[in-house]
Amino acid sequence: MRQRELILASSSQTRKDLMDRLKLDYRCISPDIDESAASELHADDLAKRLAFEKARVVAEQHSDAIIIGSDQVAWREHAPYDFIGKPLSVENAIQQLQENSGRTVFFSTALSVQHLQSSFETTLVEHYQVKFRQLTLPEIERYIELDQPLHCAGSFKCESLGISLFEKMMGDDQTTLMGLPMIQLCKILRQFGISAP
Repeated sequence: MRQRELILASSSQTRKDLMDRLKLDYRCISPDIDESAASELHADDLAKRLAFEKARVVAEQHSDAIIIGSDQVAWREHAPYDFIGKPLSVENAIQQLQENSGRTVFFSTALSVQHLQSSFETTLVEHYQVKFRQLTLPEIERYIELDQPLHCAGSFKCESLGISLFEKMMGDDQTTLMGLPMIQLCKILRQFGISAP
């Protein structure tokens, strides 16, 4: 049977790097959607809607391909409605990391896999937590200069130097923290007869 095309609905280099781990042929198409919150009151709801919309936009153009969409929303303990976005500037990154210092930050990472030709669609949310150690301003400034995490929710890259900011990490699948829950993705792809390895 001909293997269906795999498309990652993302322009994220980190998500591409995660997909590359699977040694599968795929291509990337960047979906053009508005990623701002609507009426969502919880990070899970926002992440699910955005992951679904990213996959759906691409699926409507490629109905016989298996489309993989993902989105991540960060939030601090006791405030799942107070979403932490991408800092986009050094000043914002400093402020985010100062606010994260000594606190637990939660990550709601949604995965949506769609194949319109067979009416297949599943969207789920995985969770991960990071406990930040107490951070000094010089540490924060040095980290930002070295790792440049300006396009990362929470202002860190866990796959890089960001690991030095943590006291501990909690969750079932570290790739959830990186933005694409790979254990769940592999489980879904097996339903299509796509195996890794």
